[in-house]
Amino acid sequence: MRVVIAGFGPFPGAPSNLSGRLTTALARRRRPALANIEITSHVFATAYTAVDRDLPKLLARNPDVILIFGLAGRRRHICIETRARNAHSVLFPDVDGYRPARAAIEGGQTRSRTGNAPFHQLLNVLRQNKLPARLSRDAGAYLCNYAYWRALQNIENGRPLFRRSTRRRDAERSSAARCRFPDLSRPAKTC
Repeated sequence: MRVVIAGFGPFPGAPSNLSGRLTTALARRRRPALANIEITSHVFATAYTAVDRDLPKLLARNPDVILIFGLAGRRRHICIETRARNAHSVLFPDVDGYRPARAAIEGGQTRSRTGNAPFHQLLNVLRQNKLPARLSRDAGAYLCNYAYWRALQNIENGRPLFRRSTRRRDAERSSAARCRFPDLSRPAKTC
């Protein structure tokens, strides 16, 4: 099974972005349950051009799962985003100073795209680990939403974003239930 885990670097208003640190920490986890999983991690520069440049390269690896973490400073829960909106933030520039000229990512009638991950199972695993979590239908209008929108476009183009592995569902649930999350209070080790 191939898994891509991605996060973002700092951006205006967030000089430290925990999503990048979480991405790195999760990719370095070594557990017997993960022995047959090829994990690729990536930290996007928080810029529209970085997502447009790097996301196609990550998807070219044909991952079975792509997991994108983001940071929303005002939220008090870990939010599992169930959909991406056709929306840019025209107010907030990215790290390159770029502001989209229009509010929609692309023209047309499509207002949102819905992911196909096992959202309720992910929510249950987070809650079993005593983490405050909820499902969300609004990934905002900044780079997290933009990356999610672009990733979901690949489903429409015939490349699934989440594929079931050949393992039995019970084995997946068992592995997920044993999942423990890294301590982010300490800095992540770097190469």
